Amino acid sequence: MKATLTLKKNLHLKGLAMGLAAAMAFGLGSADALAKDINSRIIRFGYGLADTSPTGQATRFFAEEVAKLSDGKMKVKTYGNGALGSDEQMQSALVGGSQEMTFVSTAPLAGMVKGFGVFDLPFLFDDEKVAYAVLDGKPGQALLDALPAKGLIGLLYWENGFRDLTNSRHPITKASDIEGIKLRVMQNQVALNVFKALGANAIPMPFTELFTALETKTVDGQENPLSTIQTSKFYEVQPYLTLSHHVYTPFVLLASKKWWDGLTADEKQVIQEAAKTSQAYQRKISQEGNVKAMAFIKEHGVQIDTFSAAEKQIIRDKVKPVVEELRDAIGPDTIDAVVKAAAEAQKGA
Repeated sequence: MKATLTLKKNLHLKGLAMGLAAAMAFGLGSADALAKDINSRIIRFGYGLADTSPTGQATRFFAEEVAKLSDGKMKVKTYGNGALGSDEQMQSALVGGSQEMTFVSTAPLAGMVKGFGVFDLPFLFDDEKVAYAVLDGKPGQALLDALPAKGLIGLLYWENGFRDLTNSRHPITKASDIEGIKLRVMQNQVALNVFKALGANAIPMPFTELFTALETKTVDGQENPLSTIQTSKFYEVQPYLTLSHHVYTPFVLLASKKWWDGLTADEKQVIQEAAKTSQAYQRKISQEGNVKAMAFIKEHGVQIDTFSAAEKQIIRDKVKPVVEELRDAIGPDTIDAVVKAAAEAQKGA
């Protein structure tokens, strides 16, 4: 009888202990849930590329990540194909606080932070891994850190990729073939000066106007990564492609500082975590997209050429005086830091 009472007492105590532990766990869980200060928000995310582009896909992936991390409270609405305007217009909208997010090439940003112009210098990176090491390292972060003073938050870098030349006049296999070509370039003084040095009639123009300009032959050619050439259908009006890989251009994932400053710490963490996860995804599908784009463009009858090593050196020599002149405009410290980091990454590759 005594043994039975002892057993009952032990079971009762054990039950109380388990109940207390469960209550404590529940209490902690509730406190943790309450600590997540996340409000219902609509986030307008516009971009200039086609919805079908790898980066368009990555934008939707980012939206899904934000929804998942915020338990559906934060909803990212994506607007591709320049629906909210050109890169420059959306950049201004972020500064003004009338749009929350976008991604743009570094070229338009160089008008705000001159150091971003470094990425328009030719043959800066040998491959994507070297570019990632620089962008995700101190030189890349230093440039992002300069954006809040301009009304923008630079979250991190996505991939635009190595840019190649297309045109409707003739094959470009030599540096001299670029001479006289009416070439659309990004609205950036560095890109403008570089192609002028190569003899092109360089014409700055918003990306959203480019296809029509190529179709009507307002310009003869343009330069963009392969996936953009495919998804923007430039191959329909550009019979010649040169795999020049002359510049590696990153995208910068941007948020409006006015909007960002109104977010809670937990909401900022949601955006930052989603951005980081989407970066790996975006870079992966961007590279895969370029491989598929190459095959697609070839199948559609575009003539594909390359520059020899000797011709690349001729291009480097031709633009060297321009690069030297641009040191002060871009910032000698920025150029030196990027070149040094690239060299170190290349050695370690």
